[in-house]
Amino acid sequence: MKFENIKGSIVAMVTPYHEDGSINFEVLTELLERQIREGTDAILTLGTTGESATMTHEEDASIVEHTIKVVNGRVPVIVGCGSNCTATQKEKGIQYQNMGADALLIISPYYNKANTEGMYRHFAETADAVHVPCILYNVPGRTGCSIPVEVVERLAKHPNVAGIKEASGNMSYAMKIAHCIGPDFALYSGNDDITVPLMSIGGSGVISVYANVMPRMCHDIVMDYLNGNQAKAMENTNRYLKLMNDLFIEVNPIPVKTAMNMMGLNVGPMRLPLYDMSEKNAAVLRATLEEAGLL
Repeated sequence: MKFENIKGSIVAMVTPYHEDGSINFEVLTELLERQIREGTDAILTLGTTGESATMTHEEDASIVEHTIKVVNGRVPVIVGCGSNCTATQKEKGIQYQNMGADALLIISPYYNKANTEGMYRHFAETADAVHVPCILYNVPGRTGCSIPVEVVERLAKHPNVAGIKEASGNMSYAMKIAHCIGPDFALYSGNDDITVPLMSIGGSGVISVYANVMPRMCHDIVMDYLNGNQAKAMENTNRYLKLMNDLFIEVNPIPVKTAMNMMGLNVGPMRLPLYDMSEKNAAVLRATLEEAGLL
């Protein structure tokens, strides 16, 4: 399926594991079918929520292959190929493109960071190397570096850069790049709690952690807003805002996988260095799920 400025809810998929830490492809199939059945507009695999940082390149490829096969063109599949090594990001981007990815999510270079020109080239050379659309990923809380506004402005003009996942939580930053939004460059919220505010400045939706738990509601919030029913979108956001926030009570994806296990979705454990939630936080999360009618 061709990726063309998709609007709506894009789920950042978790990766389910068996208790021994191996990938649980049977549950992954069930999760993908659930997302499509519940109206999710696109699938993101190998994002932060998918724990790709703890998987081998071979495991990454197996997840991509399985996801594309199961989805079978019913919705677009976006694949995270980000790396702090530009050559690796390009290599993985080409590989996933050739496997059938509809778009790629590419990240700012964590740990080594970059100066302004290096940051631009890190993204631009990746976008030059592939022919599927690329989405920038700004998440300074993870990477230690934000994509400078002037770099976003330059990249928004690149014919193969289709948008940005803005996950800084900084509305001032979002306002500074909002003028880049147009037919060829979309803004997606990377934070569920501010999806509606970002859509108010022209955003196309969300790349969501919360959608793993309530895919239909996440889709409905976005589409209600985009279809002119802003009051209902805000009402449902406020209704489930505590749940959205509690899914970050510890570092993502620990809370969302814990919540899904509580709901009987059997996504299994995390891989180290991620570990089980504290009992205190797990109790808070369970109470929030109960309040939301999910248990």
